Formats: sequence, C-alpha cells, structure tokens
Amino acid sequence: MHAITIDEPGGPEALVWAEVPDPVPGEGEVLVEVAASAVNRADILQRQGLYDPPPGASPHPGLECSGRIAALGPGVSGWSVGDEVCALLAGGGYAQRVVVPAGQLLPVPEGVGLVRAAALPEVVCTVWSNVFMVSHLRPGETLLVHGGSSGIGTMAIQLAKSVGAKVAVTAGSRAKLERCAELGADILIDYKEQDFVEELAKATDGAGADVILDNMGATYLDRNVRALAVNGRLAIIGMQGGVKGELNIARLLSKRAAISATSLRARPPAEKTAIVAAVREHVWPLVEGGHVRPVVDRELPMSDAAAAHRVVEESGHVGKVLLVAP
Repeated sequence: MHAITIDEPGGPEALVWAEVPDPVPGEGEVLVEVAASAVNRADILQRQGLYDPPPGASPHPGLECSGRIAALGPGVSGWSVGDEVCALLAGGGYAQRVVVPAGQLLPVPEGVGLVRAAALPEVVCTVWSNVFMVSHLRPGETLLVHGGSSGIGTMAIQLAKSVGAKVAVTAGSRAKLERCAELGADILIDYKEQDFVEELAKATDGAGADVILDNMGATYLDRNVRALAVNGRLAIIGMQGGVKGELNIARLLSKRAAISATSLRARPPAEKTAIVAAVREHVWPLVEGGHVRPVVDRELPMSDAAAAHRVVEESGHVGKVLLVAP
C-alpha cells in the first residue's frame, strides 16, 4: 500500500507519498480500507518533529479516517467486512489502509457520505469529551469557543446549540465569524480587533462564560480565567499560544472555577472506547437527524498532503480539510 511518510521533520515538503508494508490487524482490531482522512494540528506538529506518535501507534500521520472494513482481527464481533465506518486513530490515517481497535470504530452516519465522515471522529470525540463529559455544559449556560471557525470550533458550536446553550466564539476575520453565526454562534468576537474578555462581559451582563474551550494555552490563560463565570470551567485542549503561563490562584478561587487539560491521542484504548461509545449514543442521533453536520472546507488528494498542510497552516480555511485516498 501507499502512505504519507516523514523521513525527516520539516515543512510540508517532508510529507512523501511512498510505498510501505500493509498493516495486519491483531487481537480486537480491524483493517480499514481508507476512503479519506483529515488534517489536524497534531499532524502538523508530528511533521515538524514536535509530537511523536504514542508507543505502538502507526508512524504515519492521521488521527481519523473513514472507509470500509477490509478484514477482522481475532476476537472482533459486531462488525463485518464491507461495513462503512469512520474511526478515531492514534495515527496512520494518511494511508490506503490502517489498523484500528474495534472500540474506536463508528458507523458512517446516515445522511453523511463516506468521504465526509472522515471529518467527524477527532472533532466530535474532542468536543464531546471536553465540553460535556469533563466540563458538563448545561442548557442555558454560555460556552466560549476559541477558534470558532476551526474543525473543533464548528463542531462545538453545533453541539452546544443542540443542548440549548449560548455560544460565543473568537475568530480572526469577519468572514469566519459570519460562518460561525450561520452555525448558530450568538456572540461573535474578532480576536484581532477586540478583547474577548471585555466583549464577553458586555454580551453576558458581566457574568462571563460557564465553559471555555481553549486551543491556545499559555497566552490566553489569565484572560480565560478572567472571562470565566462563577463556577466556570476552562478546558484546555491545545498549546498554540505556548506552554507556560501565569495563573492568578486568588481569581480562580474567587470564582470557584476549575481548569482541565486533556489530550486525546495518548489516552489508553479503554478511555477512547468509552468516549467513542458516548459519542455514538449522544451525538450520532443529532448527526443523523440533521442537527449537526461536518463542516468541510475542501477535499484534496491524499498524495498531496503537503498542499493540505499549507492550507491549514495559513489558517484561511473554515472547518476541516480532507485528504481523499486513491
């Protein structure tokens, strides 16, 4: 088979479409013939040599895929060869075939095409686990999403609105904010022109956000705590703004607030299986009912993953950039 390989860390040109050995499913695993994968920020970090795959994971990038089951490993039940699926991966999605633990498979939802289903697993699992399973967003509360036009952001808007929450977003252009509004965002903040703490306070009569989903990390830490409501919850899922920040404990205490920080890729299979099961129970009916949908900016050939990485690094896209396998 062919897959995207990274012989040496570097720019997008480090991504090379090359022939590699076929993976073989082991106990409790399935082999998926890949239809498409999607570009995530973690893939870019891996390409740059800053985010190695977990032990035992595929060396090829790609944290999600869609496709058809080509073979079942020993001990797998409930799935059949030929089933159309999408999957949460620890790596290996940028390839023609990938091995997946059976607990990390999801059926392609009705109403979503096989290729577009590749835009779902990573973002849905990230949003559901952080915003709902950890931060317990409730109806009537306010969610602030940083990077509202990203793949994760566009999914967070839709899922929060589906439970009756109010949604504030930050984005870097009026065009991106308008796309967020189309998905249901209520409070639109241009982070290049406006202070999100001030704008959120104005829009909520000083209350702030009950939950904040943050991809920036250090540079936003103090402002995020200031933007939290009393009993607010800050969920940190990224470090685009650095890894070391200063935290005002007194302010955190005065708000009786909580901070969580999670990653998805390195979680043990049992935790991923639990998240995927929760997504299938709670989110898949919303997708199949048309209340939530994958937002796809464009589809590019998997062999041209370098071009897809350039698109994501330039941040001109809205939603997901997909890589379609030959």
